[in-house]
Amino acid sequence: MQRVVDAAGVEHAKAERDARIVSLVPSITELLFALKLDAQIVGRTGFCVHPRDKVRRVPKVGGTKAVKIDAVRALQPTHVIVNIDENERETVEQLREFVPHVVVTHPLTPEDNFALYALLGAIFDRDDEARALSALLQTQLDACASREWPQQNVLYTIWREPWMTVARDTYISAMLRLVNWQTLPDVRGGETGAARYPSFDLDAAWLVQADRVLLSSEPYRFTQQHCDALGQDARLAGKRIGLIDGEMVSWYGSRAIDGIAYLLDYASR
Repeated sequence: MQRVVDAAGVEHAKAERDARIVSLVPSITELLFALKLDAQIVGRTGFCVHPRDKVRRVPKVGGTKAVKIDAVRALQPTHVIVNIDENERETVEQLREFVPHVVVTHPLTPEDNFALYALLGAIFDRDDEARALSALLQTQLDACASREWPQQNVLYTIWREPWMTVARDTYISAMLRLVNWQTLPDVRGGETGAARYPSFDLDAAWLVQADRVLLSSEPYRFTQQHCDALGQDARLAGKRIGLIDGEMVSWYGSRAIDGIAYLLDYASR
């Protein structure tokens, strides 16, 4: 029997055809639909909003951080899919008490999506669909690699009050490196924990190195008003400030394919 290993080092056998899947990760929910597992998806978080025309019929079980354990239990899932960054460890341990199979994911680079496709494809008997997604992903990665990108230092903001950004060992930072954009500050946050998304102050000395300031559309919903306000801040004088689609840059899974194409276009402007 084929067995595959998830990000927690747990082996998983191929699921039965009547598997019942709850996804607690927005980008994974989208990927499950891309793998044509529509009929087996029985639960999702309120942040799982894609594909919009299909997720509406899937019951919600709370948020990624505030999962309603009883709501999950009531759906009688055979599999729950979680992510190390997105979900709380305590939540995962509670789920393990009654869910036969908890599948842990943790892609850290765009290339990690190949293994993610293969993992879910193997568990849920969607190997052909997984290979098709991998081919599309490779095409986009090749398109990025075929061009020379001038190095730029970028500040990628995900929150304000306090201001927060991303460490260099996050998926977002790895995505931006595809176009030779190096995130600031030059820190690594480790595999888990708050240090992966450090807070900062606009008076930070390292900000002088930034060429661009990118205001993400999620998790904080930055708007043009925020761009305009920062454009008036003397501490950011001379820096290019703009909005960026957070879903396209931070969502892995099938979204990575369109996300890389989006980033290639964005960096070319």
